[in-house]
Amino acid sequence: MRLVPEAAPQPAAPQTPRRLGAVELVPGRVGAAVLSMAGRILDRTESSYDAATATPADIDTALAAAAGVFAGHELQGIGVAAAGLVDPVTGLIMEVNDAPGLHGYPVTERLGALTGASVRVEHRARLQVLGDRWFGAGRGRRTFASVSTGEVLGVGLLYDGEVMAPPGGRSGAHMTVSASGERCTCGNRGCWKTVATTGWLRARARAVGLGGQTSLEALVNRGDALAGQVVEEYAHNLALGLVNVQQLFAPGLFILHGEAREGGERFRTVVEERLRDAVAFSGAEQPRVLVGTAAVDDVALLGGAGLVVSHL
Repeated sequence: MRLVPEAAPQPAAPQTPRRLGAVELVPGRVGAAVLSMAGRILDRTESSYDAATATPADIDTALAAAAGVFAGHELQGIGVAAAGLVDPVTGLIMEVNDAPGLHGYPVTERLGALTGASVRVEHRARLQVLGDRWFGAGRGRRTFASVSTGEVLGVGLLYDGEVMAPPGGRSGAHMTVSASGERCTCGNRGCWKTVATTGWLRARARAVGLGGQTSLEALVNRGDALAGQVVEEYAHNLALGLVNVQQLFAPGLFILHGEAREGGERFRTVVEERLRDAVAFSGAEQPRVLVGTAAVDDVALLGGAGLVVSHL
């Protein structure tokens, strides 16, 4: 009897690596990225639209252009970091002061139809806490705060392992810190946003005769007493809102992102000292302030990726 040799076993086809999708949708801009499961950005793109005049159809076009980066990837999902008032349950962007075309925009429906992936959305400032939780300085902690600074201001809070994101809640930029303060873009007076964003910093620098210095980095590098005074005042203004967060939730750790990276050690120290002054009793965890190491353009995208990981 003739024996027929068995066919050699065929090697298994290599598995397609799993990827995370992230989108940042803000007035005038759509950023999108593909990330590894460890939070490394592998590919990214960006598209733009006119925030003041764009219709929902214009935003659809910009979103579709950015979503092209996901082609050919096996995504575990897409997390959207959005500006304005967001409803994560319905997937709608309810309101954005600076982009009327985004009012009521169904971002999860639109992006899901473009990509076939599962899509979730949350406010970008609140969402970045998940980027820190899974990929950054918040790893291993169940409670901490992540702070967005610069042109955009807000706080994301992880409390006992859950993101504090009640329906209708915002990121803190419009909490009142001065009842008789300046009028805000939301129509109210004295919002935290009016004293602790880049817009305030520019106006303050001009008011004291430092008109050419339009960034925190420039003021720090200037190195004179007047510039230092403005920088310190800015740090105290940022701490105004964070003290409220400390008083209510005692997160212990605050991670600063965005413009605060330019403030240097003195800026970080001023914020930390002000937070420690607000500790209610000696047995509580002493607040620490860290400055995030992620690039400014990466923070919201990492948050979007973290939203996907949190639901796997």
